[in-house]
Amino acid sequence: MFGGLIAHAGRVAEFARDPRGGVRLGIEAPRAIAEGVDDKDSIAIDGVCLTVVEHDASIVRFDVVPETLARSTLGSLHLNGRVNLELSLRLGDRLGGHFVYGHVDATTPIISRVPEGQGHRLALDLPAGLEAYIVEKGYIALDGVSLTVAAVAAGRFEIALIPETSARTTFGFKGPGDRVNLEIDPVARYALGAAAAYARGSDASSDELAWAYEI
Repeated sequence: MFGGLIAHAGRVAEFARDPRGGVRLGIEAPRAIAEGVDDKDSIAIDGVCLTVVEHDASIVRFDVVPETLARSTLGSLHLNGRVNLELSLRLGDRLGGHFVYGHVDATTPIISRVPEGQGHRLALDLPAGLEAYIVEKGYIALDGVSLTVAAVAAGRFEIALIPETSARTTFGFKGPGDRVNLEIDPVARYALGAAAAYARGSDASSDELAWAYEI
């Protein structure tokens, strides 16, 4: 599990296609490794939870299978490209963002990027089927970054980027046309799932369904 606060930038040092369809991915991130990385650890790369298969003092390596490539943007990485890297949470860590599992729900393109105050306003396409989970002032993870939804409209949603986020993550250079990994807030997933199951199993009133949503 992750928190969506990106402390490390990684560089794609190895990207080797496997003839069976996957990729062996090597990310150079010596500062992250120095914090304590072991084989079999979970690390989020651009918001995708991957398992460490081997590492040295500079590079951590992963096997990325076809399913992961199909559901994320990892297949479009290139040598020397920058990625967001987050080590998994430890018991007792501060949770400054929100719970992020590293399970990508969809990839979506950035529609626009315009200056706003000290930062920028990003508009992104709202993937079909996820409309109920993306709400104004709710959490969302984009490329592993915990962000707050600033606005939702028909077919799109918006994020207000602060300068600190742009400086510490790949959102400093991403713009229209770039695709990002999207993960909905898991609390919203479970709350809506519980409410739907409760509604199917009873003649619940609107007040009772509101209570179920708070679970």
